[in-house]
Amino acid sequence: TAKAKISQTELKLGTLQPKNPVIVTNDGRLLPQTFQGGQITSGEIKDLTLVGGQIEHVKGRNSSNNEELSIAGANGRTASGRDSNKFIYAGGDYKITKDLTAQYYYGNLDQFYKQHFLGLVHNWAIGPGVLKSDFRYFNSRDDGANGHDANYFTSGDYGTGVTKGKVDNNLYSGLFLYTVEGHTFGGGYQVSNGSSDFPWLNQGDGSSNYTITDMQIQKFGRAGEKTWQARYSYDFAKVGVPGLTAGVVYLKGDSIDTVGTNGRENASNRSEWERDFTIGYVVPEGPFKNVGLM
Repeated sequence: TAKAKISQTELKLGTLQPKNPVIVTNDGRLLPQTFQGGQITSGEIKDLTLVGGQIEHVKGRNSSNNEELSIAGANGRTASGRDSNKFIYAGGDYKITKDLTAQYYYGNLDQFYKQHFLGLVHNWAIGPGVLKSDFRYFNSRDDGANGHDANYFTSGDYGTGVTKGKVDNNLYSGLFLYTVEGHTFGGGYQVSNGSSDFPWLNQGDGSSNYTITDMQIQKFGRAGEKTWQARYSYDFAKVGVPGLTAGVVYLKGDSIDTVGTNGRENASNRSEWERDFTIGYVVPEGPFKNVGLM
Protein backbone atom coordinates (compact mmCIF):
# COMPACT_ATOMS: atom_id res chain seq x y z
CA THR A 1 0.00 0.00 0.00
CA ALA A 2 1.33 3.41 -1.01
CA LYS A 3 0.73 6.22 1.48
CA ALA A 4 1.12 10.00 1.29
CA LYS A 5 0.33 12.53 4.02
CA ILE A 6 0.14 16.31 4.01
CA SER A 7 -0.81 18.06 7.23
CA GLN A 8 -3.84 16.11 8.57
CA THR A 9 -4.82 14.56 5.21
CA GLU A 10 -3.68 11.05 4.24
CA LEU A 11 -4.01 9.21 0.93
CA LYS A 12 -3.73 5.41 0.64
CA LEU A 13 -3.58 3.42 -2.61
CA GLY A 14 -3.46 -0.38 -2.80
CA THR A 15 -4.54 -2.89 -0.15
CA LEU A 16 -7.05 -1.40 2.30
CA GLN A 17 -8.99 -2.54 5.36
CA PRO A 18 -11.67 0.17 5.69
CA LYS A 19 -14.05 0.17 8.64
CA ASN A 20 -16.90 2.67 8.48
CA PRO A 21 -20.72 2.41 8.36
CA VAL A 22 -20.94 1.53 4.63
CA ILE A 23 -17.90 -0.77 4.25
CA VAL A 24 -16.43 -3.02 6.96
CA THR A 25 -13.45 -5.36 6.65
CA ASN A 26 -14.06 -8.83 8.09
CA ASP A 27 -11.14 -9.83 10.35
CA GLY A 28 -12.71 -12.97 11.79
CA ARG A 29 -9.85 -15.22 10.70
CA LEU A 30 -6.06 -15.20 10.81
CA LEU A 31 -5.97 -13.91 7.22
CA PRO A 32 -8.47 -11.02 7.13
CA GLN A 33 -10.55 -9.82 4.22
CA THR A 34 -8.83 -7.03 2.25
CA PHE A 35 -9.93 -4.58 -0.45
CA GLN A 36 -8.10 -3.01 -3.39
CA GLY A 37 -8.56 0.69 -4.12
CA GLY A 38 -7.86 4.15 -2.81
CA GLN A 39 -8.93 6.13 0.25
CA ILE A 40 -8.39 9.68 1.50
CA THR A 41 -8.90 10.68 5.13
CA SER A 42 -8.85 14.29 6.33
CA GLY A 43 -8.88 15.84 9.79
CA GLU A 44 -8.10 19.42 8.77
CA ILE A 45 -11.29 20.80 10.37
CA LYS A 46 -11.43 20.64 14.16
CA ASP A 47 -13.72 17.86 15.47
CA LEU A 48 -14.57 16.71 11.92
CA THR A 49 -13.11 13.61 10.23
CA LEU A 50 -13.86 13.14 6.53
CA VAL A 51 -13.34 9.90 4.57
CA GLY A 52 -13.77 9.05 0.90
CA GLY A 53 -12.66 6.22 -1.36
CA GLN A 54 -13.22 3.86 -4.23
CA ILE A 55 -12.90 0.07 -4.04
CA GLU A 56 -12.46 -2.14 -7.11
CA HIS A 57 -11.69 -5.65 -5.83
CA VAL A 58 -11.85 -7.76 -2.69
CA LYS A 59 -9.80 -10.71 -1.40
CA GLY A 60 -11.78 -13.05 0.87
CA ARG A 61 -10.62 -14.57 4.15
CA ASN A 62 -10.10 -17.96 2.50
CA SER A 63 -8.94 -16.75 -0.91
CA SER A 64 -5.56 -15.99 -2.50
CA ASN A 65 -6.94 -13.98 -5.42
CA ASN A 66 -8.82 -10.70 -5.82
CA GLU A 67 -12.43 -10.77 -7.02
CA GLU A 68 -14.99 -8.19 -8.07
CA LEU A 69 -17.73 -7.07 -5.68
CA SER A 70 -21.28 -8.35 -5.17
CA ILE A 71 -24.16 -8.74 -2.69
CA ALA A 72 -26.23 -11.62 -1.31
CA GLY A 73 -28.49 -13.09 -3.99
CA ALA A 74 -26.12 -12.24 -6.85
CA ASN A 75 -22.85 -13.47 -5.37
CA GLY A 76 -23.02 -17.04 -6.68
CA ARG A 77 -19.98 -17.80 -8.84
CA THR A 78 -22.14 -19.14 -11.66
CA ALA A 79 -23.56 -17.82 -14.91
CA SER A 80 -26.50 -16.39 -12.97
CA GLY A 81 -24.28 -14.40 -10.59
CA ARG A 82 -23.14 -10.85 -11.27
CA ASP A 83 -20.59 -8.49 -9.76
CA SER A 84 -19.14 -4.97 -10.01
CA ASN A 85 -15.68 -3.40 -9.94
CA LYS A 86 -16.72 -0.04 -8.50
CA PHE A 87 -17.79 0.81 -4.96
CA ILE A 88 -17.51 4.47 -3.96
CA TYR A 89 -18.01 5.80 -0.45
CA ALA A 90 -17.74 9.08 1.44
CA GLY A 91 -18.77 10.49 4.78
CA GLY A 92 -17.70 11.96 8.05
CA ASP A 93 -17.84 11.96 11.84
CA TYR A 94 -18.46 15.25 13.65
CA LYS A 95 -17.97 15.65 17.39
CA ILE A 96 -20.74 18.04 18.38
CA THR A 97 -19.48 17.86 21.96
CA LYS A 98 -16.89 15.65 23.62
CA ASP A 99 -19.67 13.18 24.42
CA LEU A 100 -21.86 13.44 21.30
CA THR A 101 -20.83 12.38 17.75
CA ALA A 102 -22.96 12.62 14.59
CA GLN A 103 -22.23 10.58 11.44
CA TYR A 104 -23.27 10.60 7.80
CA TYR A 105 -21.95 8.18 5.13
CA TYR A 106 -22.88 7.30 1.56
CA GLY A 107 -21.99 4.13 -0.35
CA ASN A 108 -22.73 3.07 -3.93
CA LEU A 109 -21.99 -0.34 -5.42
CA ASP A 110 -22.30 0.32 -9.14
CA GLN A 111 -25.27 -1.55 -10.69
CA PHE A 112 -26.42 -2.86 -7.31
CA TYR A 113 -27.39 -0.35 -4.60
CA LYS A 114 -27.08 3.13 -3.13
CA GLN A 115 -26.98 3.49 0.64
CA HIS A 116 -27.26 6.46 3.02
CA PHE A 117 -26.33 6.18 6.71
CA LEU A 118 -27.10 8.46 9.65
CA GLY A 119 -25.71 7.78 13.12
CA LEU A 120 -25.64 9.38 16.55
CA VAL A 121 -23.46 8.21 19.45
CA HIS A 122 -23.72 9.68 22.96
CA ASN A 123 -21.84 8.91 26.18
CA TRP A 124 -23.48 9.97 29.44
CA ALA A 125 -21.87 9.64 32.87
CA ILE A 126 -24.50 8.20 35.21
CA GLY A 127 -23.49 7.41 38.77
CA PRO A 128 -20.26 5.38 38.85
CA GLY A 129 -20.54 4.33 35.19
CA VAL A 130 -21.15 5.54 31.64
CA LEU A 131 -24.22 4.94 29.46
CA LYS A 132 -23.48 4.74 25.72
CA SER A 133 -26.38 5.26 23.29
CA ASP A 134 -25.81 4.27 19.66
CA PHE A 135 -28.53 5.08 17.09
CA ARG A 136 -28.21 3.99 13.43
CA TYR A 137 -30.32 4.38 10.29
CA PHE A 138 -29.66 2.96 6.82
CA ASN A 139 -31.62 3.81 3.66
CA SER A 140 -30.78 1.41 0.80
CA ARG A 141 -32.20 1.51 -2.74
CA ASP A 142 -31.50 -0.15 -6.10
CA ASP A 143 -28.94 1.14 -8.60
CA GLY A 144 -28.65 0.38 -12.32
CA ALA A 145 -29.16 -3.25 -13.33
CA ASN A 146 -30.38 -4.26 -9.88
CA GLY A 147 -33.63 -2.46 -10.64
CA HIS A 148 -34.55 -4.65 -13.63
CA ASP A 149 -32.10 -7.53 -14.24
CA ALA A 150 -32.79 -10.72 -12.24
CA ASN A 151 -29.10 -11.66 -12.38
CA TYR A 152 -28.35 -8.63 -10.17
CA PHE A 153 -31.24 -9.14 -7.72
CA THR A 154 -30.65 -9.44 -3.98
CA SER A 155 -32.26 -11.68 -1.36
CA GLY A 156 -35.70 -10.84 0.07
CA ASP A 157 -39.37 -11.55 -0.51
CA TYR A 158 -41.37 -9.59 -3.07
CA GLY A 159 -44.90 -10.94 -3.32
CA THR A 160 -44.33 -12.40 -6.80
CA GLY A 161 -43.69 -15.98 -5.77
CA VAL A 162 -39.91 -15.51 -5.81
CA THR A 163 -37.46 -14.70 -3.04
CA LYS A 164 -35.18 -12.22 -4.85
CA GLY A 165 -35.66 -8.72 -6.25
CA LYS A 166 -34.28 -5.19 -6.26
CA VAL A 167 -32.76 -3.54 -3.19
CA ASP A 168 -35.42 -1.84 -1.05
CA ASN A 169 -34.62 -1.57 2.65
CA ASN A 170 -34.78 0.81 5.61
CA LEU A 171 -32.99 -0.36 8.75
CA TYR A 172 -33.32 1.36 12.14
CA SER A 173 -31.54 0.38 15.36
CA GLY A 174 -30.64 1.49 18.84
CA LEU A 175 -28.08 -0.03 21.20
CA PHE A 176 -27.59 0.95 24.85
CA LEU A 177 -24.53 -0.08 26.88
CA TYR A 178 -23.88 0.74 30.54
CA THR A 179 -20.29 0.21 31.73
CA VAL A 180 -19.27 0.23 35.37
CA GLU A 181 -16.21 -1.29 37.09
CA GLY A 182 -15.34 -3.52 34.12
CA HIS A 183 -18.93 -4.77 33.68
CA THR A 184 -20.92 -3.82 30.56
CA PHE A 185 -24.66 -4.46 30.44
CA GLY A 186 -26.50 -3.85 27.18
CA GLY A 187 -29.67 -4.14 25.19
CA GLY A 188 -30.79 -3.18 21.71
CA TYR A 189 -33.55 -3.30 19.12
CA GLN A 190 -33.47 -3.30 15.31
CA VAL A 191 -36.13 -3.11 12.59
CA SER A 192 -35.52 -4.07 8.94
CA ASN A 193 -38.29 -2.62 6.75
CA GLY A 194 -38.80 -2.95 3.01
CA SER A 195 -39.05 -5.66 0.38
CA SER A 196 -35.41 -6.76 0.45
CA ASP A 197 -32.93 -7.93 3.03
CA PHE A 198 -30.37 -5.37 4.23
CA PRO A 199 -27.61 -5.12 1.57
CA TRP A 200 -23.84 -4.90 2.09
CA LEU A 201 -20.68 -5.97 0.25
CA ASN A 202 -20.94 -9.75 0.40
CA GLN A 203 -19.02 -12.25 -1.72
CA GLY A 204 -20.49 -15.23 0.10
CA ASP A 205 -17.20 -16.23 1.74
CA GLY A 206 -17.34 -14.33 5.04
CA SER A 207 -18.20 -10.63 5.31
CA SER A 208 -19.18 -8.00 7.86
CA ASN A 209 -21.53 -5.04 8.04
CA TYR A 210 -22.12 -2.13 10.42
CA THR A 211 -25.32 -3.31 12.05
CA ILE A 212 -25.71 -3.93 15.79
CA THR A 213 -26.76 -7.49 14.90
CA ASP A 214 -23.67 -8.57 12.92
CA MET A 215 -22.95 -11.74 14.87
CA GLN A 216 -20.83 -14.87 14.54
CA ILE A 217 -23.43 -16.73 12.46
CA GLN A 218 -26.36 -14.50 11.48
CA LYS A 219 -26.87 -10.82 10.55
CA PHE A 220 -30.58 -10.49 11.50
CA GLY A 221 -31.31 -8.08 8.64
CA ARG A 222 -33.93 -10.04 6.68
CA ALA A 223 -36.91 -8.30 5.09
CA GLY A 224 -39.45 -7.38 7.77
CA GLU A 225 -37.30 -8.68 10.62
CA LYS A 226 -37.54 -7.18 14.10
CA THR A 227 -34.71 -8.13 16.47
CA TRP A 228 -34.04 -7.53 20.14
CA GLN A 229 -30.84 -8.39 21.94
CA ALA A 230 -29.33 -8.56 25.42
CA ARG A 231 -25.62 -8.68 26.17
CA TYR A 232 -23.07 -8.70 28.98
CA SER A 233 -19.27 -8.50 28.99
CA TYR A 234 -16.46 -8.13 31.49
CA ASP A 235 -12.98 -6.58 31.21
CA PHE A 236 -10.57 -8.52 33.44
CA ALA A 237 -8.16 -5.56 33.58
CA LYS A 238 -10.19 -4.55 36.63
CA VAL A 239 -8.86 -7.64 38.46
CA GLY A 240 -5.29 -7.37 37.23
CA VAL A 241 -5.44 -9.21 33.88
CA PRO A 242 -5.25 -6.52 31.19
CA GLY A 243 -6.18 -7.63 27.68
CA LEU A 244 -8.55 -10.43 28.76
CA THR A 245 -12.28 -9.99 28.07
CA ALA A 246 -15.31 -12.27 28.03
CA GLY A 247 -18.94 -11.83 27.07
CA VAL A 248 -22.29 -13.30 26.08
CA VAL A 249 -25.00 -12.02 23.74
CA TYR A 250 -28.48 -13.33 22.89
CA LEU A 251 -30.54 -12.18 19.90
CA LYS A 252 -34.06 -13.07 18.78
CA GLY A 253 -35.46 -11.94 15.42
CA ASP A 254 -39.04 -12.49 14.27
CA SER A 255 -41.69 -11.19 11.80
CA ILE A 256 -39.47 -12.21 8.87
CA ASP A 257 -41.31 -11.77 5.56
CA THR A 258 -41.80 -14.84 3.37
CA VAL A 259 -43.71 -15.70 0.21
CA GLY A 260 -46.94 -17.50 1.04
CA THR A 261 -48.69 -20.27 -0.86
CA ASN A 262 -50.75 -17.58 -2.60
CA GLY A 263 -47.57 -16.15 -4.10
CA ARG A 264 -47.89 -12.96 -2.10
CA GLU A 265 -45.55 -11.41 0.43
CA ASN A 266 -46.67 -11.86 4.01
CA ALA A 267 -45.29 -11.58 7.53
CA SER A 268 -45.36 -15.25 8.47
CA ASN A 269 -43.66 -14.58 11.80
CA ARG A 270 -40.72 -16.80 10.86
CA SER A 271 -37.99 -16.32 13.44
CA GLU A 272 -34.34 -17.01 14.22
CA TRP A 273 -32.15 -16.68 17.27
CA GLU A 274 -28.48 -16.82 18.20
CA ARG A 275 -26.53 -17.07 21.44
CA ASP A 276 -22.79 -16.38 21.44
CA PHE A 277 -20.19 -16.77 24.16
CA THR A 278 -16.83 -15.10 23.56
CA ILE A 279 -13.49 -14.86 25.30
CA GLY A 280 -10.60 -12.86 23.91
CA TYR A 281 -7.08 -11.85 24.81
CA VAL A 282 -4.94 -9.07 23.35
CA VAL A 283 -1.26 -8.99 24.37
CA PRO A 284 -0.90 -5.61 26.12
CA GLU A 285 2.88 -5.14 25.84
CA GLY A 286 6.16 -6.66 24.70
CA PRO A 287 7.24 -7.94 21.25
CA PHE A 288 3.77 -9.41 20.59
CA LYS A 289 1.88 -6.27 21.65
CA ASN A 290 -1.65 -6.04 20.11
CA VAL A 291 -1.66 -9.68 18.93
CA GLY A 292 -5.15 -10.94 19.73
CA LEU A 293 -6.79 -14.35 20.17
CA MET A 294 -10.53 -15.09 20.35
